[in-house]
Amino acid sequence: MSGRYGDVDYHRLTKTSVGFGVSLFVVAALGTFAGDAMFGEMTGLGETLLTNAELLGVAIAFTAPFVFGILLPLTE
Repeated sequence: MSGRYGDVDYHRLTKTSVGFGVSLFVVAALGTFAGDAMFGEMTGLGETLLTNAELLGVAIAFTAPFVFGILLPLTE
């Protein structure tokens, strides 16, 4: 049966979004460590981009279960 938003697989969306957020955090953290190890002190722009990617990854990983796992299934 099709719901209000069509045939949406909320379990897959939740798992994929959390995985994306965690992988974004890991890649940014590894980029920070690798950049510091290879180039010494990183420039302001590179450090800012990687720090923002870490924060965005954490935000996505924490909010995705509430949005795709709880909120949207309850609105159908």
